[in-house]
Amino acid sequence: MMRATSIATLLVLLGACGNDPDAPPGPHAPDAPAGAPRPAIPAATGTCPTLVNGDVTFAPAGMAPRRVKLALDPGATVSGELVLYWHATGSGPFEAAYSLGATQAAIVTAGGVVATPYADPAAGQFEWFIVNGSEVQDDFVLADEIVACLAAAGRIDPLHVHAMGMSAGGLQTTALAFLRSSYVASVATYSGGLPAGFEAPPAADPANKYAALIFDGGASDNVFGVDFHAASARFRAALVAAGHFAASCDHGKGHNIPLDAAPSVAAFFTANGFGAWPSPYASGLPATFPSYCAR
Repeated sequence: MMRATSIATLLVLLGACGNDPDAPPGPHAPDAPAGAPRPAIPAATGTCPTLVNGDVTFAPAGMAPRRVKLALDPGATVSGELVLYWHATGSGPFEAAYSLGATQAAIVTAGGVVATPYADPAAGQFEWFIVNGSEVQDDFVLADEIVACLAAAGRIDPLHVHAMGMSAGGLQTTALAFLRSSYVASVATYSGGLPAGFEAPPAADPANKYAALIFDGGASDNVFGVDFHAASARFRAALVAAGHFAASCDHGKGHNIPLDAAPSVAAFFTANGFGAWPSPYASGLPATFPSYCAR
């Protein structure tokens, strides 16, 4: 969870250090109409690792190397979606496979990649630096390096960089959505959002109206003093006020991962690529989505 004592200042500092909005898109971006919005895919700052299915070490300049668990098909011949997954406190990278279930295999089969960072033990009580109120930017720099290396290798579609996470990972995903809106296409948060007393951080690219699917567990979704039901509502309100598409999904099961949601999250990501404004779901969510999801 994020500490109230320093998060407002922290978010301003992080927002000032986002990617260059004029950076060129990755080399394998699909053709798009002239003038269409394009993501600012960052350049790698370290030597990119060999990309394999399993644990890989990324070494961005200026920070300690970090392990990331990749789920990918080494023999894929098409560039698919990238899902950056941020796990909960006390969990680990295995959470992505648990959370996504068979959907992870479907993403990989379609040429996509699921990338789940290992947390840095130096982050503090909770898994990600920003959730502890730290000014250390390593988790965001790592995300940039993952995106950069996968794009440079032609392994991902730069128009489809997405993020999701649970609890502390949901808060990290919330922050990433704003601070890396220069390349994030859409996000899904499981018990994340903006806790009481926190303002939405400055967006790296305010023009990018990324979409969000926001899950929480209802009135009992309250741990470590954070009311995630209310935090999720604040996140949605902030996005809607800024012109984004955001839908709420109160599964009513407390502070837990909604395992039935994975296929809908994947469909949401596919439909809401970078520049898909207005959202294809602007007139309503598909009937196949959980009944507890609504605009």
